[in-house]
Amino acid sequence: EVHFVESGGGSVQAGGSLTLSCVYSGYTNTIGWFRQYFGNQREGVAAIRLAGGDAWYGDSAKGRFTIARDASKSTAYLQLNNLKPEDTAKYYCAAGSPDRMLAADEYTTWGQGIQVTVSS
Repeated sequence: EVHFVESGGGSVQAGGSLTLSCVYSGYTNTIGWFRQYFGNQREGVAAIRLAGGDAWYGDSAKGRFTIARDASKSTAYLQLNNLKPEDTAKYYCAAGSPDRMLAADEYTTWGQGIQVTVSS
């Protein structure tokens, strides 16, 4: 079973940046980042295959967010740039072996989530 320690959330002004980190333990072939607003469905933000580093992005992330992993540190990162108020959400990392990389129901293990708040 995979376990996570997530960090890096916080409050920033619009246009600012944050780096989210997800330290994982246990085996997984993919780490995904998702976000959720006030009980809505979780939205796939980005995902990365740990072997090879292939990455996928949701439409809201393209051009602004970057997912990366450092296998030596068992850590996946989500770099958030040019943040907008609509990026305010709780961000989760998740582990799984998905076919649909940004589909939340294809991930089996979830972190606790970290809050990102962007003010205008």
